Amino acid sequence: MVRKMTVMAVMATGALAACTTDATPQAASSTTTPTTTTPTTTTPTTTTPTTTPRTTAVAPTPAALPQGADPVDLDPAHFTTDITNTYWPMKPGQTWRYRETDARGNVFLGETTVQAGTETVGGIDARAVQDVLTTERGTLVEKTVDWYAQDSDGNLWYLGEQTAEYKNGQVSSTEGSWRAGEDGAQAGVILPAAPRHGLAYRQEYRAGQAEDRAVVLSTSEQAQSPTGIYKNALLTRETTPLEPDLVELKWYAPGVGLVLTLTSSGGADREELVEAPATG
Repeated sequence: MVRKMTVMAVMATGALAACTTDATPQAASSTTTPTTTTPTTTTPTTTTPTTTPRTTAVAPTPAALPQGADPVDLDPAHFTTDITNTYWPMKPGQTWRYRETDARGNVFLGETTVQAGTETVGGIDARAVQDVLTTERGTLVEKTVDWYAQDSDGNLWYLGEQTAEYKNGQVSSTEGSWRAGEDGAQAGVILPAAPRHGLAYRQEYRAGQAEDRAVVLSTSEQAQSPTGIYKNALLTRETTPLEPDLVELKWYAPGVGLVLTLTSSGGADREELVEAPATG
């Protein structure tokens, strides 16, 4: 599954200083004195120059993360396929392997591999990641290609997926497939750059097909899988209005990616990381 700068103008105006001339009273006299005309001296008025207005640029703040069915207008120039998000950094060729057990005890094996190629989705160059799910005996259950790109703030965006479910070796369904910009589908965020408790966001949107959403529960969790014990993990709660009873809890370890998924409502599945790609 799954910026804009505000400019404020600060205007400064100088005060206009006004000068006044005092008149000196004349003393009265009974003696007639020849009238002497004294030239009038005009005192020049001094004006303080007005200060030139200054425009102060405010540092850009991250744009709000997408919600519900709200449309987003993404600038391709602000995206990259060089994905370095703390909670899921990825490089072409890297593979994560998972073991999933459902409520009935059935075991499935998942493999997530970052592809070398990219594809333009919704006008944005996106990294392709392939997910393959098989039974424990190797029977193909599902194959999906997801498309991701990272924005200049570090948010990891989800731009679409092409999913195919298999039965008896043949594609039985492609339900859940979507691409940003097609059929009303909108991109979402898989992992925010700066997660904090209570932060909510849309992960994907295509009406009636893909409506996953998430909220951050913690950034200081501990999670354990066969690959080790991970501290300071990000914990998210994922839901979808298409399946109101379904709730998934996911733990992402810094520098590693998804290490554990538990279905806390609407099922009892457990998916855990059994092999992580080498780091460094």
